[in-house]
Amino acid sequence: MDSLVFTNDRCTGCNKCIRACECIGANRAVTTTDGRSKIVVDGAYCVACGACIDACEHDAREYTDDTGRFFADLKRGEKISLLVAPAFAANYPKEYAAVLGGLKQLGVEHIISVSFGADITTWGYLNYIQSHHFLGGISQPCPVVTGYIERYLPELTDKLFPVHSPMMCAAIYAKKYMGVTGKLAFISPCIAKKHEIEDPNCGGYISYNVTFDHLMDYVRREHISGPPCQDEIEYGLGALYPTPGGLKENVYWFLGESVYIRQIEGEQKMFQYLERNKDRIRDGKTPYLFIDALNCSDGCLYGTAVEKEKSESDDTYSSLLEIRERCKKNGRTSAWAASLTPAQRLRKFNRQFAKLKLEDFLRHYTDRSAQCRIRVPSQAELDEIFLSMNKKTAEQRSINCSCCGYETCTQMAQAIYNGFNHKDNCIYYLKEQIESEHHRAMALADEIRQDRSQLMDTAEAVNAELARMNNSMRQVAEGNTANANESVQVSEEIQRVDSFCERLRESLDEIKGLLATLTQNNEQVSSIALQTNILSINATIEASHAGAAGKGFAVVAGAINDLAQTSQDAAVSSGESHQHIEKAVKEIMEESEGLSRVVSEVSGRTQRLAAATEEIATSLAELSQTSAVIHEKMSGLAAANRTEL
Repeated sequence: MDSLVFTNDRCTGCNKCIRACECIGANRAVTTTDGRSKIVVDGAYCVACGACIDACEHDAREYTDDTGRFFADLKRGEKISLLVAPAFAANYPKEYAAVLGGLKQLGVEHIISVSFGADITTWGYLNYIQSHHFLGGISQPCPVVTGYIERYLPELTDKLFPVHSPMMCAAIYAKKYMGVTGKLAFISPCIAKKHEIEDPNCGGYISYNVTFDHLMDYVRREHISGPPCQDEIEYGLGALYPTPGGLKENVYWFLGESVYIRQIEGEQKMFQYLERNKDRIRDGKTPYLFIDALNCSDGCLYGTAVEKEKSESDDTYSSLLEIRERCKKNGRTSAWAASLTPAQRLRKFNRQFAKLKLEDFLRHYTDRSAQCRIRVPSQAELDEIFLSMNKKTAEQRSINCSCCGYETCTQMAQAIYNGFNHKDNCIYYLKEQIESEHHRAMALADEIRQDRSQLMDTAEAVNAELARMNNSMRQVAEGNTANANESVQVSEEIQRVDSFCERLRESLDEIKGLLATLTQNNEQVSSIALQTNILSINATIEASHAGAAGKGFAVVAGAINDLAQTSQDAAVSSGESHQHIEKAVKEIMEESEGLSRVVSEVSGRTQRLAAATEEIATSLAELSQTSAVIHEKMSGLAAANRTEL
């Protein structure tokens, strides 16, 4: 259920709010999605006492009211009148009139002091006590007291005064007796007044709870101010209601101090008093006229919705004392005349309110205990919870350190049983967990030391292997460098062989040309020999015709014939040799071309081999550098392990 008081993101999970709160279940320990501990507020259990706001050092608690909606509706032209708590003038004596004037300019219609409503409440209490002989009851102007009883002490609801609070009496008077139309807004020192305003038993008379803190923050931000303005109805000692015992003092004013009224205020003190004395109060066994109970230790004067700096100053009391003196009249005509006896004041007081009907100002209460029922665990269930918290002995179950926010370990166990808290919020349980984790950590540390020893051995072994690998890589690098140099030399020699092949091809081409020339010469020699042979034959024939005179010429012709034959034979022989030479040259040229191709391939391969050896050398250098870094780190790791061990 939504709560008037809520937790913001500044919560640290310190548990102070749990310790300050008397309503078990109102503050619940939860774990956020990001793993943080946080205490949230459950509206079904919370009575808006404000104790957690006071206790929180982290400003992690805030509250909601109707200030924003009030101003928004006012700007839209809603007809709204104000009910002003008497503590407002006491807290802001210098700003009071100007603020009311500014609100009047914004469209507020009527301004009615709740001090007048307090006078009606006093009148109602006195008349109800007399007409119903209602003794030993509990005052109800404080909505926190009412809310606590309805939720946690429903057996005392019949003991709550059925007379409305000053706020509600002022609202009823405005609506029923003044004929005020439109909505009503309460200028309030109290967060919990919103609970009362929204209570179906209060008739929906009031629409807004506008708290001092939020109102003044808005007024200052928006610079709201106007001509001085005051409330419309004169009032009496109802202005004292905000002080502790204010109601009691009003009753004393009319009944005298012979009656006994029990005054009790302060969050824990008041709640604990009611818890301890609930049976006596329920059974009417108290000696009091009634119990004047307030939630705030300084009364409504420093209520839960009053600015913090105001509650830390004593100036407000001074202002209220001035108001108190102004309320006491001179003369003998007023119920507030100091010179009259209590009985005389009471008669005048009753005459002043004679037109009022008591029934208009009475109310009912609702048993709300079902919405915040606390389940009581059995002893077996408590034992189970304690065992889960490692609390096995009676001593462990009564440490009662209150670090969890609860007074006793049993209360913490009950809160866990009801889902309001969890065992991780118990410092004893966490201590046990931490000690257990510590022992586990020590055992792990021993294992780690052993593992480190093994790691050191492994590191040293790896280091030795790295050293051997580095040595091998150096040898490979050196061999690779030698191979690279030899590859370069081979490539150079192959280039020379290739050049030789090129020159051989050129020489063979020259021989081939000479052979062609020789062939032509042989053909010419053969042709000349043939012609010479023909001439020789002709000469022989002519010599035979000449007879004896031609014998010498015949000898010459024979010699010429022999020469021609010899030339012919030489030409034939030369042609045959030429053919052999030409065939050999052709074969040599074919072989040289093959050799040239092989040389070219070998040259390419040696060049690629040289490039590959250079890449290998670069890679080996990088590998060697990386290996050196690993070697260095492994050496450092081994040294560190030796140091720690």
